[in-house]
Amino acid sequence: MASTDRKVGYAPAGKRPDYTPDTAAHGVEGALQMLEGRWKMTILFHLFGGSLLRFSDLERAIPSISQKMLIQQLRKLEADGIVRRIVHHQVPPKVEYGLTEWGEGLCPALDALLLWAEHRPAPDA
Repeated sequence: MASTDRKVGYAPAGKRPDYTPDTAAHGVEGALQMLEGRWKMTILFHLFGGSLLRFSDLERAIPSISQKMLIQQLRKLEADGIVRRIVHHQVPPKVEYGLTEWGEGLCPALDALLLWAEHRPAPDA
C-alpha cells in the first residue's frame, strides 16, 4: 500500500460544518469532479510529500501519458488550486510543479480511500 499521510503529516484543524445528506453529497460530488480524469490521481501521487517535479520528470514518471494530456491535467489541477506552477526565470526556462498546501491536504483522504479499497470483501463466487 502506498501511504501518503506519513510523508506530509497533515492534520486538519477546526470544527467541521454540519452537513445534511444533500449538502454532503453535493460537497463530495464537487470534490470528485476536481479529481476526475484518468491521470490526475497519478500526477498527485507523484507530487505528494513535497516533491517539486519538472514537466519532463512527470513525463518520465508517467510514460503512458501524452504531453498534451499532461499539460491539460496540470492546468486543471492548477486552476482548481491543487497544484502550483513555479516558473524560474532563467535560460533555459525552468518550470516545476508541486502541490499547494491545500493539495497536500488530500494525502490523508486518499490514504483512507486506499485502506477502504484494501478491505473490499471478496465477490460472491
